[in-house]
Amino acid sequence: MECTVNWQGPEGMAFVAQTESGHLVAMDGAPEGGGHNLAPRPMELLLVGAGGCTAYDVALILKKGRHKVTGCAVRLTAERAESAPKVFTRIHFHFRVSGHQLSPEAVERAIALSSEKYCSASIMLGKTAHISHDFELIESGTLPEE
Repeated sequence: MECTVNWQGPEGMAFVAQTESGHLVAMDGAPEGGGHNLAPRPMELLLVGAGGCTAYDVALILKKGRHKVTGCAVRLTAERAESAPKVFTRIHFHFRVSGHQLSPEAVERAIALSSEKYCSASIMLGKTAHISHDFELIESGTLPEE
């Protein structure tokens, strides 16, 4: 896997990355660091990546298990070290999983599989941060057409 990150010029601290799959991602710094606050910070994108990775896993595990899952969202809250390197020291993942007659055990298992085996992003971040999880189930009123 590879990507290219290009600084957008000396008047700020904006960067544009192009991923191996051809997608563009913008990043910028805070004004106090010379940026213009036009895009997410790189560390925010690390957190976003971990959230996307684990939400993908949980939804896919539930779908493969033939559970009637209709939605999966995760809210991450994180703390960082006070001094450089300002690594993440705590990250909490709060999942909101919706579906029809989902069992708490199935959701808990999907989250555990993601956090212990499949989500390389959160497993990697777990090398410096204490990771915690919780979830809530939301019963869907209608099911999507199959």
